[in-house]
Amino acid sequence: MSLVQEVANLQNYEEFADLNWTGSFEDYLNIVRERPEVTRTAYQRLYDMILSYGYSEHIDNKKRIFHYNFFDDPLHGGADAVFGMDIPLMRLVQVIKSAAMGYGAHKRVILLHGPVGSAKSTIARLLKSGLEAYSRTKEGSLYTYEWVIPEDLQNITGGEAIFPCPMNEDPLRLIPQEWRSQAFDKLGLNQSERSVRISGDLNPACRLIFRELMNHYDGDWAKVIDHIRVKRLILSEKDRVGIGTFQPKDEKNQDSTELTGDINYKKIALFGSDSDPRAFNFDGEFNIANRGIIEFIEILKLDVAFLYDLLGATAEHKIKPKKFPQTDIDEVIIGHTNEAEYRKLLSNEFMEALRDRTIKVDIPYITRFSQEVKIYQKDFVGDKVRGKHIAPHTLEMAAMWAILTRLEEPKKHDLSLLQKLKLYDGKTLPGFTQDNVKELRKETMREGMDGISPRYIQDKISNALVSERSENGINPFMVLNEMASGLKQNSMITDEKLKARFLQLLDVVRGEYEEVVKNEVQRAISSDEDAIKRLCSNYIDHIKAYTQKEKVKNPYTGQDEQPDERLMRSIETKIDISESRKDDFRREIMNYIGALAVEGRSFSYDTNERLYRALEQKLFEDQKDTIKLTSLVSNAADRETQQKIEIVKQRLIKDFGYSEESATDVLTYVASIFARGDARG
Repeated sequence: MSLVQEVANLQNYEEFADLNWTGSFEDYLNIVRERPEVTRTAYQRLYDMILSYGYSEHIDNKKRIFHYNFFDDPLHGGADAVFGMDIPLMRLVQVIKSAAMGYGAHKRVILLHGPVGSAKSTIARLLKSGLEAYSRTKEGSLYTYEWVIPEDLQNITGGEAIFPCPMNEDPLRLIPQEWRSQAFDKLGLNQSERSVRISGDLNPACRLIFRELMNHYDGDWAKVIDHIRVKRLILSEKDRVGIGTFQPKDEKNQDSTELTGDINYKKIALFGSDSDPRAFNFDGEFNIANRGIIEFIEILKLDVAFLYDLLGATAEHKIKPKKFPQTDIDEVIIGHTNEAEYRKLLSNEFMEALRDRTIKVDIPYITRFSQEVKIYQKDFVGDKVRGKHIAPHTLEMAAMWAILTRLEEPKKHDLSLLQKLKLYDGKTLPGFTQDNVKELRKETMREGMDGISPRYIQDKISNALVSERSENGINPFMVLNEMASGLKQNSMITDEKLKARFLQLLDVVRGEYEEVVKNEVQRAISSDEDAIKRLCSNYIDHIKAYTQKEKVKNPYTGQDEQPDERLMRSIETKIDISESRKDDFRREIMNYIGALAVEGRSFSYDTNERLYRALEQKLFEDQKDTIKLTSLVSNAADRETQQKIEIVKQRLIKDFGYSEESATDVLTYVASIFARGDARG
């Protein structure tokens, strides 16, 4: 087998035939009867495309939230996934649904508004690529037509035997508007759940050909339709079919013909007039985006001359090509802009008409810590870091700082900004309920609309990875230092008070990292499973005796003794169980063990997370003096201590994801904390 043939065997011939299907108008009518959804409007198709990927529901602060799987970017393995945006995306989908149902939103521009780097462009890109892929499926199929003209009639098309519809219109538009309602009734196209609704007339070029052929056949519509060949329409941004993108440029080098098409000067000599539609290129972005979607990049930077076309396309679904009548279009119009440009819109009275035809959907920065982390994990894992090791918590600390810069100071004086971050991320804090979190969100004015962009964080992580100090990898301090030094040259932040606040928040993150890494080392030191099991068993024996008012047999003396209050409290205080709550906690544990037994399950030391954490803390406290971690700082550890430290280091590598170098660094760092006497007992 030749190499060419090996490559050729990769082709799916059945799929190719399906995507390149052609047939008669009669064939198309049969398709419409079987699957009327092929005639959907652009908004209906977009909405169905999003739903085709499914969705899930969850409750956030007692509010029902939908997560649409489409925005996880399953098409590209999550490369363009949008994280932490369930509520803004839910609002966007509601607008698209309203437009799909014809409730008025289809006559508006969807404007994605938010700070730089908040995923506005990514959302628009996802919608475009999603429509492309959907048009290649059976569920998302749509059709257009072309004229097939015999040689004796080719004067109508200027000598062309095949004249494709320049705006990829639905073939049903070939049925004159005055007949459509009756025709659809006769064809049984109004009996389905989604009745066929085709609005608008033919584009100028096809209208002329249709009129000429009607004259030639003395008004016999059936004979005119014999010249129609229906074909499958595949949307493609690269081929400029059904997907348009418009970006403002220098006013001197751009005019409205880029939106609505321009005269083909070569054909004027053939047809004798520049107002003949056959001498016109219907290739503006509005023309080619018909049946699909058009994206306006930085839409509010458009010159006023472009706004007239945009307003007509939005409200009337019509465009006005040069020297031609208004032409019907069917497409989703979506734009995006940043805060500065939107403020200009609000202050410009000449833009009132655009404001009135705009539905603004705010796309803020993420305010959930765990979702922000996912952005950086997507960009800095595996092959993307070229074998360099990223120490645990590096990306998390960078994400934490980003979120803190976006949060507004809580009005409750007993709540810190870091605690607010944790509450927003679903963590529980004593004295705070979901209602409190709801109140925290309500009391903010612009939360998520200001702060540090994910791009800044990505740039600083990249800088750290290529710096001279990162030969083998990076750690949180290297990234935090990069972010701090970058603030001095950051052109986006000119307010010195704001810079000072952001630098202060870096200190908050460093303090949190210190706590996190101390706890991690403590867990590595105390992760002797057998010792934890023994301690847990001992604790359960004593609280069982305590709650049932019994005695405990001392395994060494064989004597019955009172439950060891000192042992029980030494464990309970590690998770802040007060003296007044100790009885409740002990009964809670015993009830929990009883409930597990009823279900046929046994209790283990790690079954209850809070108790497990307390046992770890207690074991660490008992062992830390024997390990003498502080000796790392003085480099005077004896052989036995070094062996114990090596065991801890290997646990950090195996269980927590450290490398040899980063495990040594983190042990040295935590040892220095203990040496200062900062370790918590």
